[in-house]
Amino acid sequence: MIVCPARLEPTFSPRPWGSLSLAPFFPEKANLAEPLGEAWLTGSDCRFTDGPFAGKTLGEAWPVLPPEWTGTQVERGRAFPILVKFIFPEEKLSVQVHPDDDYASRHEQKAGGRGKTEMWYALRARPGAEVLVGLKPSVTREQFQRAIADGTAENCLEHIPLRPGDAVFVPAGTAHTIGPGLVLCEIQQHSDLTYRVYDYNRRDAQGRARELHIEKALDVMRFGKQMGGKVEPVRILRGPLTETHYAACRYFAAEQWEFSESIGAATSREHFDLLIFLEGSGSIHWSAERAEYAPAQVWLIPAALGDYRLAPDARTSLLRAYVPGDLDQLGRRLAERGVAEAEWSRLVHR
Repeated sequence: MIVCPARLEPTFSPRPWGSLSLAPFFPEKANLAEPLGEAWLTGSDCRFTDGPFAGKTLGEAWPVLPPEWTGTQVERGRAFPILVKFIFPEEKLSVQVHPDDDYASRHEQKAGGRGKTEMWYALRARPGAEVLVGLKPSVTREQFQRAIADGTAENCLEHIPLRPGDAVFVPAGTAHTIGPGLVLCEIQQHSDLTYRVYDYNRRDAQGRARELHIEKALDVMRFGKQMGGKVEPVRILRGPLTETHYAACRYFAAEQWEFSESIGAATSREHFDLLIFLEGSGSIHWSAERAEYAPAQVWLIPAALGDYRLAPDARTSLLRAYVPGDLDQLGRRLAERGVAEAEWSRLVHR
């Protein structure tokens, strides 16, 4: 079996709150007639550009990928486990919430039966840009239901200003919305289950309002103590590499790599890696081969690739995402690098 880094082509989703230009990340998507809200970088319809699965969509390839690609401890499932998006809001998203796995498996089998926990990384943020994540501690179900009816639902949520480089963890059951003036990279369970409770009375071109899902939302929404919010990352300096850890849960772990010189890396046979390039350009080297990387690209690194090298032409920033499996083992690896247990434990969501 050939194992090699493989790039995926994005797909794009229109959204009423989206942008008419996705430049500079996708310069070909400028001066648009219809707003695009999301670039899906690991969606089921994203196609491999190279490697043994070139031309196939991720949805077609995932069920037949061998362990050398998937890793030995990644659950196969019906869909690729991690969905990566870039989000381009120019208006507020709806006030919404996502179900957890238990609720989705019981009530949403036709939609995949999978819940949705996610993390956002702020690529760009205009002054004053913010997200609203989590209910205020005093808000009850009855109060929130009244706020939905009178159009003040967002007043029940915590406001979180964002700057480039900030990250926010949003577990299933957390009420939230995203404000305008941001470009976010979202790393999440591969699910598109969203329960909207308020959409600012928006209408589409035919004058129709988007569907709301108030009863389901109230069923899954977490009241009282909130588990999500802005992340306090852990940074490690490893020679020319700055490694920043943001979050780890059963569905994904996410960290950032920043480097201006060549760095070595290696895969684990337990899981594949996703490299999400945010800025910079250069090349990926493995065996006697190489491939060029650029911003807004996602590369699937097979579990059995082993040692490889990233050689930048310009300062490079990327996010690495993977399915961690044993969170305790991950904690032990970071402890070997000098990370205190108290630092690491605040990033782990069990």
